[in-house]
Amino acid sequence: MIKNVTNALRASLMLGLTISTANVFAQTTRNEVPTPAIASMLIAPDSRSGAMGDAGVALSTPDGDANSIFWNPGKLPFSNKDFGVAVSYTPWLRQLVNDMGLLNLSGYKRIKNNQVIGASINYFDQGIFQATDQNGNSLGNFSSKEYSISLSYSRKLSEKLGLGVNIKYINSTLLSGLSTTGSLGYNLQPASTVAADIGLFHTSKSANKWNYNWGIMIQNISGRVSYGGNESNFIPTNFKAGFAAINTIDAHNKLTLTADINKLMVPTPTYDASGRLIQASTAIGGILGSFGDAPGGFGEELKEINLSLGAEYIYNDMFALRTGYFHRSTEKGGNPFFTAGLGVKFEKKYGLDFAYLIPAGSGNPLAQTLRFTLHANFNAAPKVIAN
Repeated sequence: MIKNVTNALRASLMLGLTISTANVFAQTTRNEVPTPAIASMLIAPDSRSGAMGDAGVALSTPDGDANSIFWNPGKLPFSNKDFGVAVSYTPWLRQLVNDMGLLNLSGYKRIKNNQVIGASINYFDQGIFQATDQNGNSLGNFSSKEYSISLSYSRKLSEKLGLGVNIKYINSTLLSGLSTTGSLGYNLQPASTVAADIGLFHTSKSANKWNYNWGIMIQNISGRVSYGGNESNFIPTNFKAGFAAINTIDAHNKLTLTADINKLMVPTPTYDASGRLIQASTAIGGILGSFGDAPGGFGEELKEINLSLGAEYIYNDMFALRTGYFHRSTEKGGNPFFTAGLGVKFEKKYGLDFAYLIPAGSGNPLAQTLRFTLHANFNAAPKVIAN
């Protein structure tokens, strides 16, 4: 049996959840934290939302934002630009290792006044590490990586309501090619699947000083995946809902306040009388049952909801200051953190954003995480009224 301490550590720290690739082979320890595979699909790719506590479902994007493909494609038809691109990079767990990082490239194009198509590539490199057996003998060095390719379509359902869908191919390579013999033998292979996202966005879109948005998104709807072992694993299907209030202070100053909630639609681990893990019989059953399967009842279900709070001040549509807070129950992974960041625009087409993570307590492996985003948006569409 594998004793892959390094990979289990990296996976468990990746999102602050108790996520371990040991689940690929066997459930060896008891916990009540939802543990999806391919958890990198939940990492916020961009610096704007990354600086606002990882909130982004309901943020307005009047000047265009290709990262809406990740947050809520229903926002894209409300851009006053015809097309745009964004590239983001996040060095990951730099306090622990120096070879992990997330790269995201996204773009969108308006095809009609009320319809937009888009595409996105998300690549997460977990670096190279050594696997060992239970006796400490090396089983070789392995490169671990995960990626997804998404195609997006969105349209306005009305002047205030937009709907968007993504179809994506997801691939995860952990220890491909590793095989062992014996009763617990396995031959690991890459895991892959096709998944879908669906997002809804509504804006009040008025001439009032205050405007309000709301949005909902179900992300990574799919079946289970297998790395070639005896068990299959849920991917991180996720429900997100958000609200944003935008105050146009005057012609040069604007303030946005936003809040998101997130709930993994992944079964909470439950166990039979002998301590053996009980798995959902079907992927759909696990997704739908995730809202009421916590052993502690409704109170425990509430602890599985994460909260993101963010604020953004924009001056003259050229300079932005951002801050935020992310909260997760200590019983469900903990590691809350604050965020801060800034953004600048050049020639009203090009932008550069930064985000920085500040842990709320000691021992957070994501301390000092930086995000960098470059984006460009072109070709104003005069028939579309900005929020």
